[in-house]
Amino acid sequence: MSALDTRIRAPRKHIRKTTAVYLALSLMAAIVNYLYGFFGHGVHSGYMTWMFLYPLLGGALFYNLIILIIPGVIRVYGYRLFFNTHNSGIAALSAGSLLKGILYAAGADSSYAAYLGAAGWILVAAGTIMLLMIGIRNRKRLGPIRL
Repeated sequence: MSALDTRIRAPRKHIRKTTAVYLALSLMAAIVNYLYGFFGHGVHSGYMTWMFLYPLLGGALFYNLIILIIPGVIRVYGYRLFFNTHNSGIAALSAGSLLKGILYAAGADSSYAAYLGAAGWILVAAGTIMLLMIGIRNRKRLGPIRL
């Protein structure tokens, strides 16, 4: 086995592992929000309160829907590029939400949070387009899409 071999041999295990990581990240985001509110003298921000939704919906739920709708897509060439792009987008959205929340609670402002949010949405959109292209290009090999 080479380090360049990026094929996923156990798709269900891969999805379970990805889902577990995203659920853990959602829990961590909720804990960070709670601790920040506790040590920040009760100051709360909507950006930090709802930060856990990015990994929960954009990560755990999204990947479970992919395996239900297009079950064989994980073994197709190009999936890894989609996977990395989409995960980077979710990470940028979560980091941008954290930064916006901290800045909002502090009463400050920065353009970096907007850049992170825009980059995150662009990466998620690019990843979704890649997934659609992979599905269309390999529709004979993948079989029917389940809706």
